[in-house]
Amino acid sequence: MSEALAVRVTGEVDDLTASGLLALARDRKAAEERAAADLLEVAARWADLHPPESIHHAASFSVPAAGWEHEEPIAGEGCPLVAEFCVAELGGVLGVSTVAAKKLIGHALELRHRLPRLWAQVHAGRVPAWKARAVAETTIHSSPALTKEAAGFVDAQVAAVAGRVGPAQLDRLVAEAIRLCDLAEADRTADPEDGYLYVDPRHVTVDTRDVHYAGTMRVEAELGIADALDLDRALTQGAAQRKALGSTDTLDVRRSQALGDLARTQTALDLAGVGADPQRLPAAREVVLHAHFDAGFSGDTTVFGPTGRLEKGQRLLLLEQVKSWCADTRTKVTIKPVIDLNTALHTDAYQVPDRIREQVVLRDRTCVFPHCTRPARRADVDHVIPHDPGAEAECRPQPGPTQTDNLAALCRGHHRLKTHSAWRYAMVAPGVFEWTSPHAYRYRRDNTGTTALDPPDAPPGIPRPRRP
Repeated sequence: MSEALAVRVTGEVDDLTASGLLALARDRKAAEERAAADLLEVAARWADLHPPESIHHAASFSVPAAGWEHEEPIAGEGCPLVAEFCVAELGGVLGVSTVAAKKLIGHALELRHRLPRLWAQVHAGRVPAWKARAVAETTIHSSPALTKEAAGFVDAQVAAVAGRVGPAQLDRLVAEAIRLCDLAEADRTADPEDGYLYVDPRHVTVDTRDVHYAGTMRVEAELGIADALDLDRALTQGAAQRKALGSTDTLDVRRSQALGDLARTQTALDLAGVGADPQRLPAAREVVLHAHFDAGFSGDTTVFGPTGRLEKGQRLLLLEQVKSWCADTRTKVTIKPVIDLNTALHTDAYQVPDRIREQVVLRDRTCVFPHCTRPARRADVDHVIPHDPGAEAECRPQPGPTQTDNLAALCRGHHRLKTHSAWRYAMVAPGVFEWTSPHAYRYRRDNTGTTALDPPDAPPGIPRPRRP
């Protein structure tokens, strides 16, 4: 307990009491909720100042669907659209990503325009902002989409109990609103007697997003009876063969290994073509891992540390796991040369060659826009100082060369933002970038994250922003 805190509680350190601490906790919690309500108001007004006409692009979430991306509005029917590029600036001053700022604005617009009773209760202090935002998140992303009338029904029901509803109750309210407003077609697959006639449950799902520390992934499948029995028979046989060859693993482990063997064998047969000798199949697996391990020398031998980092998902990786993955005799292992991140690479062409791109990806790791965490491997490589295609023809020095110290990883959205808005950035050291927003807020971005730099003087009448 600091002396300054104690003085704020009672005025004297010696008079500090438990009741004083509780009173301070209550006051600070109330202040926190008032600030959260004010932030929603600020977000809504920020949207008002930036209609889509200012940039001609409405703000929206880009979400993957059926192999391509479509756009989903940030708030429901009846809410105003917002200029896309204004979102990043609000996220910057709040110290959050552009996606998080987009959600904040969407929740504010949803509450103000489609859930007005709940909006009023938030500003009256009867409902915490976080509860109201949870309701807005549900009504925004309801499927099918809620009309303004349906959202009004949810608003009336939630407001009647001052926002005291849980997730299950909220889902039931949304479902009731969908039913009352006839928004959904009858789901024939839900019929308890013949619903199976309208849906095929067969599927195989590999959850590549959830990688266990043991180096495993979850696979779930629903197969036809004949296929399931054939697969079970093949796995049983494969597990038995592994045991006969000396494997001491459990039956479950051997069955899982047999499933991998089936996949690799079929891949090898496809690669070898018709009439290939099953005993002389080509390599069916190529291990492509972007793993980072510390390495040292013991005499003339390179010695790797026991643990490292798997680039995808930033997960802990054991060296023994990598060894086991590469141990299969039909696994093709390719060792790529190490790229020194301290050596500047360059080319005279505009296009970035693979070696330079790999160096930029390894250096930046993620998109270098403030607070963005999208992986650099899926990002664009941008010329920090734009490349001038006419420089060579006019015998002028190239102002934006294709070299390591003029390249940065930017995700597609922030690449567009940098190209078509007033956001500007410069590389002040290898892998260290300083960004300036349209309102002259400055941020430093390096491989440790984002740091807000001292902002400029605020215009008259507006409080000077304070650095956290």
